[in-house]
Amino acid sequence: MVISYQGIESFKVTQGDLTIALNPVSKSSKHKSINFGSDITIISANHPDLNGQDNTSRGEKESFVISGPGEYEVKDVVIKGFLSESEYGGKKFNTVYQLSLEGMNLCFLGALSNPVLSPETLESLEDIDILFVPIGGDGVLDPASAYKLAVSLEPGIIIPMHFGEVGEKKALEVFLKEGGEDKSESIDKLVIKKKDLEGKEGEIVVLKEE
Repeated sequence: MVISYQGIESFKVTQGDLTIALNPVSKSSKHKSINFGSDITIISANHPDLNGQDNTSRGEKESFVISGPGEYEVKDVVIKGFLSESEYGGKKFNTVYQLSLEGMNLCFLGALSNPVLSPETLESLEDIDILFVPIGGDGVLDPASAYKLAVSLEPGIIIPMHFGEVGEKKALEVFLKEGGEDKSESIDKLVIKKKDLEGKEGEIVVLKEE
């Protein structure tokens, strides 16, 4: 599995011939958007910075778009969405997703603003291998509450998002200090297999923006 970061909350996840887009930036956003074809597009909240499904279909290939709670199975990927809250760009609904593929569980919190997840969500989010968590404040989780929620979910790897151009200026620095790290070396992309997750407990991985 290869995970790369396009800024804000936008990620490209590839596994073999399969490509998944998480919260791609829309063409109507004031921030940079990247056009790439995906088999599945997952959108957590209806905001131009997060809902760029217009950037993930190519030619005759239409991306399968998931934009709300429910259970889905697309191309052998099992996806579950759970209703939550966001205050990014005004109060709105957000969907927390769990994706299961190739023996790994990914949890994408999206533009989550409330660090208290519903009992139904918590019950379903078991054995998280990789957690994507917003840390920037200003409508999403602030660094301290983001880290507290992240460690409570006991993931193997934590990938912070929604910082830099958006949110609090020093969000990443504060988040890393919460995790006991003075600094972090960013990597271009995360290349990982299930066996690589053995022994990892809450390891923070910072990805460079493409």
